[in-house]
Amino acid sequence: MHPHRYAVGLAALGVAAGLTFGAAPGYADPAAPGSDDALIGPSAAGPSPDPVPFSVGTAATDTFGGYLPDGIALGVYDVANPVIGRLDPALLSAVQKASEAAAAQGVTVKINSGWRSAGFQQRLFEDGVRTYGSVDAASQFVASPETSMHVQGKAVDVGGPDAAAWMSLNGPRFGLCQVYANELWHYELTADGGGNCPPMRPNAAG
Repeated sequence: MHPHRYAVGLAALGVAAGLTFGAAPGYADPAAPGSDDALIGPSAAGPSPDPVPFSVGTAATDTFGGYLPDGIALGVYDVANPVIGRLDPALLSAVQKASEAAAAQGVTVKINSGWRSAGFQQRLFEDGVRTYGSVDAASQFVASPETSMHVQGKAVDVGGPDAAAWMSLNGPRFGLCQVYANELWHYELTADGGGNCPPMRPNAAG
């Protein structure tokens, strides 16, 4: 699910529960003085275990691992942040190489979402059910923790002007393919040795 969608849902949920998501344990305030490429990341010591989990009512325990606020994106070398640092090494290498090639053509590739904790993905899924009215409808836009490639560190959502269009044309030669027809930004390392991508699925449920 695209970060712009889940940030709105989480914000609304947070208001209802009396929580401020930007203040989640272990994460920095993006508006705080000195915040830069390490936005919403762990300490300078590098990736750390998920923040202490907590519960909201009867909702699933949620660590918020992998959360990025709406409008905040990371560079492909921001590995101190677990959103990037916990990606599968092969995927991360491919995304970095693709990003360098894109930069040479004047296109900046940013990451809007990468690795996510299972708890955070569960919250996104539950929020999707509330938004779309049923599990079946929500499954077209957001995967469960058991099936999400983000939880496995094997998917990235790209952002930046022209980034998705560039990746659609050039990503396969780095092994990167758009997986879902309804998610122009979602890429996984699924191309074969010849740079051929499998047929796109219509959505996360298809």
